[in-house]
Parts: sequence; C-alpha cells; structure tokens
Amino acid sequence: MARARRAVRGGALDFLRFLASLLIVLYHYGAESPLRIERFHQVFSRGFLATDFFLILSGYVLGRAYGASTLSGQISPGRFWVRRAARVWPGHLMVLAAMAALVLVLNTIGTDAHKPSRFAWDQLPVQALLVHAWGVPSDGWNLPSWSLSALIVCYAIFPFLWRAADRVRHAVVLPLAGLAVIIVFELIARFGFDHALADLQFQFGVVRALPLFILGVCLARAVEMDWPSEAAARVLLYGGAAVLIAWQLFDRYALPDVLWFDLPSLLAIGCIILGAGRLPVKRPRAWIEEGAKLSFALFITHIFVGVIYWSAVHKLIDTVPIGIGWQWLMWLAGFPLAYGGAWLFHTYVDQPVQDRLAPWLRR
Repeated sequence: MARARRAVRGGALDFLRFLASLLIVLYHYGAESPLRIERFHQVFSRGFLATDFFLILSGYVLGRAYGASTLSGQISPGRFWVRRAARVWPGHLMVLAAMAALVLVLNTIGTDAHKPSRFAWDQLPVQALLVHAWGVPSDGWNLPSWSLSALIVCYAIFPFLWRAADRVRHAVVLPLAGLAVIIVFELIARFGFDHALADLQFQFGVVRALPLFILGVCLARAVEMDWPSEAAARVLLYGGAAVLIAWQLFDRYALPDVLWFDLPSLLAIGCIILGAGRLPVKRPRAWIEEGAKLSFALFITHIFVGVIYWSAVHKLIDTVPIGIGWQWLMWLAGFPLAYGGAWLFHTYVDQPVQDRLAPWLRR
C-alpha cells in the first residue's frame, strides 16, 4: 500500500491545535471572569473536549512523524520515550519551578497567591515527577500538567501500538478498533471508578488519555494507508465540525446519559482529525504554523501567567471600587497576556533548551 505524503505544517490540523489551546485557556480563565461565563452557555464548561482533541491529536501526530522509524528500527522504543520525555519534561519543570518561586516570594512578603489552597508544598514533588495521573492524587499547582503525566505512559507504549496497527490490512478497521477501545475504557471508568470517562479525576488521567491516544494512532495508520479518499476526507472534516458545533446545543446532563453527549462529540473530533490529516496542505500559512508551535508553551504557562495576573487583579478589585465594565476588560486582557507569556517562554526558554538537547538526543 502506498504511503501518504508526510504532513505539512501550517494547515488545518495546526490551526485546530492552536484553536484548541485557546479554548483550554478560555476554560481555565473563565473562573476568573466577573460572572462565571458558563452562565451564558454550557459550552464554556466543556474544556474537556479541547483536552480530548489534544490527546487524540498527540497519537495521530506521533504516528505520522515516528511510525515509519519505529517499524524500521531506526529508533528503539527506549530512545523514542527518552526523546518524547525530553520534549515535555524540561519545559514542565521550568514552569513548575517558576511557579514555586513565585508562591515562595509572595509568602515571604506576607501575601498569598490567588487561591492559595492550590499550592500545597507536599504536592510539588508528585507534579515534578509527572506521576500525578498514575493514580497518585495531586490537585493544584500547574493542574493541566496531568495530561503530560498521562502522555508519558502513552509514549512508552507507542512503538508497540504502532506495530500492532501496522498489522491491520484494512484501513477502515482501524478507526473502528479505536472506537471499540474507547467504549471498553468507558465501561472501565463507569464500573471501576463510578464516573464517565471524561469525568475521571485527574489522578486517573492515564485511564482517560490512553484510549484517546490509541484512537489517534489508529487514525494516523489509516491515513498512512491512503484512507479515506480526499473527497471523503472533506466530508469527514466539515461534517465532523458541523456535528461538534450542533452537539453543543444539548445540555450534557439533561440527556438520558452523558455518553449521549460524549460519544458523538468524540466521534466528531475523530472525524475532524482524520479529515484534516488526510487532506493535503495546499497553502501553508506561517502564522498558523507558529501558532501551533506556541500551543505547548501556552498550555503549560497559562496557569503561571494567570497566577501572577489574577492575584494582582483580584487584590486591586478588593481594594479599589471598579465597575463591572472595567472588570470585564481586565478579564479580557488576561488572554493576550497569556499568549505573550507563552511566546516569551517558547522563544527565550523552551526552544533554546530544546536546541541544546537536540544533539545529545540524536546520538
């Protein structure tokens, strides 16, 4: 079977990746708005969908980028894991250290960070080790990093997942297999943890992330087999987007079961990734590529930027009478600040560190 061309940056998948990172920031910053923004629409309480997108996309991107080299033996499973861990761990540790230093300085001068209960010192080592999605409870600090903890496990088994997917000879079987894995893990979550898969506590993040990552790997292998056709891919992309948007009109908790909301949403996200990944990027956009490159930095730094900004904003609101209009403007200002912080971190911290590590990792 002929292999599909390698993905080109600056296309639909990169745009969706950047959009999903912005939605995660909107979800986390929504709690700081003058009025909880989910009061306007429940879509603002569904940040888990953007996280699901990232987890599926992680499996897809790794499959397209590293699938062939893992099959050929060009990169061993151990070396693959080291490379992926080196991509996420240094940035995570640097942001966590900066956050700890900030909290320590604030405590030293006699004040607290915004929501001080989130910064328990005994939870810091667990997050630093990235084991807080392995059944070890740890709330607070850089809370979104639970997904990095879960992905560390996914990276370890990726070479074996790809070899298993490579044995499948009919491409249509792959997305069906990925869907079957999600249903199995949904049952595990329901009967083993008494929650829907999307509602699992962060300490069980591996259980939530693994089936989504597997689905992404299956979709990547299907695209490597030149499936579906480009015409069908357009239908999947636009149809999936339409279903995902339309499904947000439903009240998740008013349906007979949350699975009636969750499963169609996951199917729509999978169709979007499969369709966008299969279509060739005819007009790459540099700004889209740069935005996608910033998505990791935005993901791991926006809580740190928020701690600084919201601590200052809420102290100002507590001491000076500020009208509701100005409070909304200050809330909106948090988003360009988060993006600016991500750009600074990516440009002057994370990328230089990765450049230093690259020669060692290629050995």
